[in-house]
Amino acid sequence: MKDRKNRLLKGAALLALIMFAAACNRMDGRYEEFDEDAPMPKELHPGVEEHKNILLDRAAERDIDAVITEGFRSVSQQDELYEQGRVSEGEIVTRARGGESYHNYGLAIDFALRYDEGEIIWDTVYDGNGNGQADWVEVADIAKSLGFEWGGDWEDFPDYPHLQMDFGLSIDELQKGWRPAEDAG
Repeated sequence: MKDRKNRLLKGAALLALIMFAAACNRMDGRYEEFDEDAPMPKELHPGVEEHKNILLDRAAERDIDAVITEGFRSVSQQDELYEQGRVSEGEIVTRARGGESYHNYGLAIDFALRYDEGEIIWDTVYDGNGNGQADWVEVADIAKSLGFEWGGDWEDFPDYPHLQMDFGLSIDELQKGWRPAEDAG
């Protein structure tokens, strides 16, 4: 019984330390805190925008024509996308309702590839530069090296076009008004 109490006390102390560290992290200038009524962003976060451009440049250096098919998405646009395959025709492409997607906070982009003829393709095994590696994976690897999280790594619902840079903020925190500082990234 005493051993169990000690483990519980140590666990509670560790949790308090983690919460204190998280609070300090929030106060170090990397984040801005508003409240639930905080205005929603209307464009990509500057850090995401900058890294998106670097991503496209680095892909081009490897002779890959990557294109951004989606960036910032409004809450109403997200709701429409969520209805696809549920209320409207099409396949289900998202599990996120409006306000539940990093796109809604300007922290996510989607990409695809483009043939020389200009046609957008979603072929994740296409090797247009002929180096033996799928161009899609090359773009995802470049993105991850820049700090993006790739939706293709998600086990429960892989989202191969999706890249996000969450700056350590959860959707719950974003909904509560937390925002990455403008110069974060």
